Amino acid sequence: MYGYLGKILRVDLSAAKVWDEPLNAKYARDFIGGSGLAARYFYDMIDANTDPLSPEAPLFFLTGPLVGTSLTSAGRYSVCARSPLTGIWGEANSGGFFGPELRYAGYDGILITDKAEHPVWLSIVDGKTELHDASDLWGSDIYVTQQRLQQMMGDAKVRVACIGIAGENLVKVSGIANDHGRFAARTGMGAVMGSKLLKAIAVRGSGKIPLFDPEGFKASSNQALALFKDDFSAQSLREAGTASYVNMSHYMGDLPIRYYQVGEWAPADNLSGVDLSEKFLTRNRACHKCVIACGRETKSPAYGDEKVDGPEYETIGAFGSLLMISDLQVPIHASHLCNIYGMDVISLGATIALSFELFERGLLTMSQTDGIELHYGDPDLVFRLIEMTAHRQGFGALLAEGNAALAEYVGAPELAATVNRLEVPMHDPRAFLGMAVTYALSPRGACHMQGDMFGLDVGQGVVEELGLEPGNRHENSIEKGRTSARMQAWRNLYNSLTLCQFENPGAVLLSAAINQVTGWDLKVDDLMSIGKNIVNIKRLLNFKLGLTRANDHLPELLLKPLKDGGTSGKTPDMDLLLAGAYAEFDWDPQTGYPSNVVIRQLGL
Repeated sequence: MYGYLGKILRVDLSAAKVWDEPLNAKYARDFIGGSGLAARYFYDMIDANTDPLSPEAPLFFLTGPLVGTSLTSAGRYSVCARSPLTGIWGEANSGGFFGPELRYAGYDGILITDKAEHPVWLSIVDGKTELHDASDLWGSDIYVTQQRLQQMMGDAKVRVACIGIAGENLVKVSGIANDHGRFAARTGMGAVMGSKLLKAIAVRGSGKIPLFDPEGFKASSNQALALFKDDFSAQSLREAGTASYVNMSHYMGDLPIRYYQVGEWAPADNLSGVDLSEKFLTRNRACHKCVIACGRETKSPAYGDEKVDGPEYETIGAFGSLLMISDLQVPIHASHLCNIYGMDVISLGATIALSFELFERGLLTMSQTDGIELHYGDPDLVFRLIEMTAHRQGFGALLAEGNAALAEYVGAPELAATVNRLEVPMHDPRAFLGMAVTYALSPRGACHMQGDMFGLDVGQGVVEELGLEPGNRHENSIEKGRTSARMQAWRNLYNSLTLCQFENPGAVLLSAAINQVTGWDLKVDDLMSIGKNIVNIKRLLNFKLGLTRANDHLPELLLKPLKDGGTSGKTPDMDLLLAGAYAEFDWDPQTGYPSNVVIRQLGL
């Protein structure tokens, strides 16, 4: 199989056995890799009775055919399971170097089942695999764990994916870290790993990716590289990271403020990515073969942080404007704490913000918060709640269950800022109405990486040949719904290849690169068809897990117009937008179920 190693590593933790299993070639051809391929495997493996934290629940680490090649941005991997936070399809992906190293070590992915008798870690070195006792690592933070495994294996280039204390404590907003502070953060994949008593996976390899047309692929890689070197958005990301978007986001009403209830707040401009770079940046960090290097290594002298990872745009929103905090050093330190313990900044920030809102409304009392008075704008309070959540200490045990669970606890589910129990990211769908479709139909719950309409409608990620062109960001129409659906299919393809979404070479160049790697004969239109198939297999899997047409909606909180800011008075017309998306995906308008034609295309 050109482009693939052709092997999945199977791990049975209860039996302490590991073995190689051939990659399902048909599944790979139809669903590529990453989260798409994982969903096809899982469709046959899980159902509504599968407890996400039970031993029998599978956990999948998967790469894609471009991962580890010379193509810039092709360095990601996906982690997939049934989410303990949402109860539906769970996926997260991360950059860095772990994904490419797994491929160099001889595997396209790792499928893990059952539960170990005691904490363990897994080593993979050029096809040699072994389980080790991790009792002495249990309780270590993600940085200590990575460093100790590199020392134990005698190689500083060993790449480690691991959980922190939050994952060990089954915190449902915990993630999986690799390469310092890179994270597969969303949907609680860290808790799934922790439930299996699997602390870490360490990989090292010296192999190569088999390419069908090495010379042709080299030319395509060089062409993509030239595009990104001259790309303005890529240059902005390099200079100021994802935080470069903060000021523009605030101006357009896209930056959530005071738990998604305020349209503008002048101090939010103090959270600027330019200020971050000028005052607190120590250096950039890049992923595998990346020319952008959007990763930040920063400092926060006020809190004693000399060299820490982050923060990204999402972190600045989650621990800045969402909590009414305008000091950049606060999200820097909050990001570091979340990294140490291994938690998703989006989910935790949104859950802490909800706790502040509930307390101010009198729906939470000090008797329920361990005597702590909750209020917006207090950095020390935020840091304390992060610590309590990671350790499931007192009120932190409730925060560890996520935003929807907290809203239900006080009897106010209408105040949950979630879609299908996953917390809404730092992009307000009232600012870009196409994001309402992205959130409502995202297979893992509210997710800005399942279709970045906020980027497309300002001219980023344009793919004219696939009908992905900028439009009026406040347009409620059938066509806006269709465009949002196409964008979701496109990004689901990305999450299966798996590629970074910050680098967009276009459909012509991408299809050529895929063909040169695999030996396939994909046409440009085939990319959109495969993307839709990936969305549809996840859709059918979620219906199998209990979702229905009724789940395709936004929380009440985000359907209320704001009085000021760049989104003043704007709200999505969900019926109109979803009608367009359903038509694009060929779903029944009454049931939301994929048509029989779609099901046959999936081979089901």
